[in-house]
Amino acid sequence: MNTKLSDALFQRAVKHIPGGVNSPVRAFGSVGATPRFIAKADRQFIWDADGNLYVDYVGSWGPMILGHNHPAVREAVLRAVEDGLSFGAATEREVEMAELICELVPSMEVSRMVNSGTEAVMSAIRAARGYTGRSKVIKFAGCYHGHSDAMLVKAGSGGLTTGIPDSAGVPAGCARDTLTADYNDLASVEALFWENREEVAALILEPVAANMGVVLPEEGFLQGLRKLCDENGTVLIFDEVITGFRLAKGGAQEYFGVRPDLSTFGKIIGAGMPVGASGGRREIMQMVSPVGPVYQAGTLSGNPVAMAAGLAQLHYLNEHPEVYEHIAALGKRLCDGLREAAPGCTVNGLGSLGCLFFTGGPVTGYSSARSSDTQAFGRYFLHMLEKGIYLAPAQFEAVFLSDAHTDADIDYFVDAAAEYFKSEGEAK
Repeated sequence: MNTKLSDALFQRAVKHIPGGVNSPVRAFGSVGATPRFIAKADRQFIWDADGNLYVDYVGSWGPMILGHNHPAVREAVLRAVEDGLSFGAATEREVEMAELICELVPSMEVSRMVNSGTEAVMSAIRAARGYTGRSKVIKFAGCYHGHSDAMLVKAGSGGLTTGIPDSAGVPAGCARDTLTADYNDLASVEALFWENREEVAALILEPVAANMGVVLPEEGFLQGLRKLCDENGTVLIFDEVITGFRLAKGGAQEYFGVRPDLSTFGKIIGAGMPVGASGGRREIMQMVSPVGPVYQAGTLSGNPVAMAAGLAQLHYLNEHPEVYEHIAALGKRLCDGLREAAPGCTVNGLGSLGCLFFTGGPVTGYSSARSSDTQAFGRYFLHMLEKGIYLAPAQFEAVFLSDAHTDADIDYFVDAAAEYFKSEGEAK
């Protein structure tokens, strides 16, 4: 596969962009390669600068649930652009978006548009703190909630670790009020509540942890968190940046039947454009400026072009429930096929999300996910890339399926994986 132009672009990029990429997850360093520079995308396909074609299973990290360049979204954007790119003022589309989100996700009684999932999380946590008058926040090891200082905290050797910054440049004081529990371990959460009685403003989690691979909530886990938050007067926040409008029209909260107090969403509500939203119970969101004392603002929030794109995508999903049946069937086909093709590995999946872990035994949380052989994943990644299958260049990311993918795409994926594992077995 010829990658001369991508290689040359990378050499130019590293001179003026940290690591040559504008987000670390795009780097190929962990898999021993240089990133492909993408020039074009359509349906389930992407093309790099050298003209190489790939079947894309990243989908801009999730929002391309209909596939790239979907006609309904593209046409809505082109119409919106004719009226201008940005106003910095209230628009009708913002109202339509808030109404539609509330219709699809009933817990979102009031919402505030922002520009990213990171901003959405920052805003939700601030609102929860303002509402409760408390400072501490519980998160889970392995759950990613953006790169704000307070959320860049991971667990240490145990699940009951208080704030330890996971990035240089984050003062210890910024993470002091962040408490870390173990995903799927209610006892670790109960212990934190007990040790910090009447101090915990919010508990935030990905209802399906999709940033340490794909880790599903065990039966009763989400319901148990809802109960603990109710008993302790704590705001329950679902980070649905990945699961929102993907597992179901109403996201993971609809799928599992657990209603949070606040939710955060990302670029899926902009069909891939830079958008996010936070919202939930009216009495909490009434704390947000200009009606309340919790300050939040954004010059580009509710951008008219992004709102047009998001409205087109969400209306399409609302009017075509068969999309969810199709992508869930693709997900099952992929996971079933990989379980057969990859002996000794673990495959987790739900709906249109999946992950092949290079480890044996159940993967139920951060510790078991981290037992994966990342070097083996790197070899697998490069094999799949050569076969024209574009995956995230990291073990701990999800495979995202779209309505544009086909059974033939999935079968080709499984066959390519089986070829890799057969060759690995023969090499041993």
